[in-house]
Order: sequence, then structure tokens, then C-alpha cells
Amino acid sequence: MVELSGQPLRRTFGGDTLNTALYLSRLGRSRRLDVSYATALGKDNISQDMLTAWQEEYIDTRLVRRLDEKLPGLYLVETEPSGERHFHYWRNDSAAKFYFATGVTPLEQAIDNNEFDVLYISGISLAILAEDAKAILITLLVKHKAAGGKVVFDNNFRPQLWTAKQAQYWYKQVLPFVDIALITEDDDQKVWGEGDVIERCRDYGSDEVVIKRGSQPCLVATDLQSEHPVTSEVAANPVQTVIDTCAAGDSFAAGYLAGRLSGETATASAELGHQLAAIVIQHPGAIIPPEAMTEMM
Repeated sequence: MVELSGQPLRRTFGGDTLNTALYLSRLGRSRRLDVSYATALGKDNISQDMLTAWQEEYIDTRLVRRLDEKLPGLYLVETEPSGERHFHYWRNDSAAKFYFATGVTPLEQAIDNNEFDVLYISGISLAILAEDAKAILITLLVKHKAAGGKVVFDNNFRPQLWTAKQAQYWYKQVLPFVDIALITEDDDQKVWGEGDVIERCRDYGSDEVVIKRGSQPCLVATDLQSEHPVTSEVAANPVQTVIDTCAAGDSFAAGYLAGRLSGETATASAELGHQLAAIVIQHPGAIIPPEAMTEMM
């Protein structure tokens, strides 16, 4: 989506899965991780600018569809002095919502050809799609898992997009295929209410769960399908001045996945996630300049 933020307003781009993909691409270059991104854009100049920017970040854009008479979504971010943000969306007719609307998509072809090791989706990935498109996405998870691939799911929940009841239904369809669940604690409570997050994910079949809790230590649970699961807390990096918490959870996810996909322990990966998130929230906007995270790359 196109992002408008700051005073005065500046135009950039962002979106939960895009934020994670971009930061993972930056971290992944030194770790030999290749990142592809699947979404839909229009054929307008802004869409082309976005596509070019992603390619400059070494993101493989072969899976991006370009749709006639559609535009990217738009969101405006208002940021409080504490760094907490409020979102205003204009995306009811955004191109991304229509990724599966016509024909066979590049993502479906790639899954049929078993091109990827890991498929990452979020709650927002599900929320923006029509019901039949959601069903298509579930069939892709089935094929991907059957071919030996892994699935990572981030539960990002936006009540502007759907109800907790709707989200809960579709999360139940996704969770049986999820290997690593990245769970924002506040979002989980909005969807499920009170309950043991780790136990729920384990019962659905996940082997690894990370519970993101903002500035509080995250909870990391691994080997959940074994007789001896391991659970630990990993402290967040202290930050004195928070500028903008936009993409804090998305960047944490990127850091965590960069670590895990390159063979690091869950604890070391969570530390990497916290390190990146701490840097990101000290800058305005979802996407920070590459030079701000040079030491991590």
C-alpha cells in the first residue's frame, strides 16, 4: 500500500507482509536467503514506482500481478508523541484484494512447481481476500505442505477489515498447516479472548510459536510436537526515544525468520528480531533507510 505519514506528509509504501519481506530481504542477502513477494498492483506510475523500489531491495517480484483499472491501497498514519500510531485506510478496491480474482496466478504456478521452501502469510493476507480467494489460498497451503514446504503465519488482526468471529474461522483453517506461528498477544486476545496461545497453536499442529508482546520480553516455544517442548523468554532491546512503532512487529518477524532460516537458535533469532525492531521504531514510517541497519546486514 501507499503510506502517507509524518509532518508534513510524505509518500512512501508499506504493508505488513511487505514490511517483513523487505526487511528479510535486507537481512537475507548476507545469509543467502532469497525473498519473493506475491501481491497485485495497478498499471499506474505509483504502482511502477513501488515495484521498482522492491526490486532495488533485491525482492523477487515475479509473483506480482499487474491489474487493469486497479490501484494500490492507501493508508494514512497518525503518530502520537509516544510513538503509538493510528491508521486510516482507503483500500476497499485495492489491487491486492483481487490477486486471485482471474486466471491462474504466478503464486499458484510457483507452488505447483514446488519453487519455495517457506510460505509466509498474515492475518491481513486473509482478511483482504474474498471468500473464494481465501479458499484458494488454503489450497495452496495444502499443496505447499504436501510437497514438504513450511508455512509461517503472523496473526496480524485489523478489526477494520473483518470481525473477530470471521478471523477466528479462517485462522482455524490456516493453523493446521502452520509450522511457525508469530503471534501478537494483543491481536490474539481480540480474536480469541483469553486462553493459552501456545497450547492452542500446538493443538492445531504448530511446532514453534513466538508471542510478540511489544516492549515486554517475547515468549518463544519450540519443539511443541515433541515430548519435551522448550519455552523461554527473550527480552526486548530497551529504546529511550520511540519515534514510530509502525512495522515494529513486522520487522521483528523479519529478524526472527532471518535467524531461523539461516540455522540460528530460536533464542538468537528472537534477539535478532528485537534488535531490528528497536532500530525501526527509532525512525518514522514502516520502511527505514538501509543505512540505519547497516551493522545488521
